[in-house]
Amino acid sequence: MKRKEFLNRLIGEVSSFLLEGNPLRMVISLHQEEDGAHLSFFDDRQRSEEELKRIRNALNPKHTRPELAEYYGMMAGHDTSWDARLKLIGWQIKQATVQNTDSGVQIELWLGSDSFNPSQFSIGEKS
Repeated sequence: MKRKEFLNRLIGEVSSFLLEGNPLRMVISLHQEEDGAHLSFFDDRQRSEEELKRIRNALNPKHTRPELAEYYGMMAGHDTSWDARLKLIGWQIKQATVQNTDSGVQIELWLGSDSFNPSQFSIGEKS
C-alpha cells in the first residue's frame, strides 16, 4: 500500500471514530519525515478513564501485524465495531498515545521504521 493511501486510511478511520462522538471541534495534524510520520487528532470531548484505556489498548496491541491489518482493513467495512477497527489501526502503527487535555481528547499515532524516533515529532513540550 502506498504511503498516501495508508495515511488516508488512518486519518479516515480515526476521524470517523472521533466524529461518532459528535464533536463541535476536531483538529488533525500531520508531520512527515522520510522514515516516519506523526499524526495527532484533537477533539473537544473529554473521555472517561475507562474509555481512554479501551482506546489505548486497541491502538497499542502487543504485536504489530501490518500484513493482516491491510488485508482485514479492506474487508472490515463500516459494520465492524470501533474496538476492532481501532485494533486494525494499532496493528499498522509503531505507537499510540491517548489522553484527555484541557479541551478534549488527544490521540497521537507514530508510524515508521525501527530508526524512527517518535520523541522528535511530538506536539507539546519536549523533555
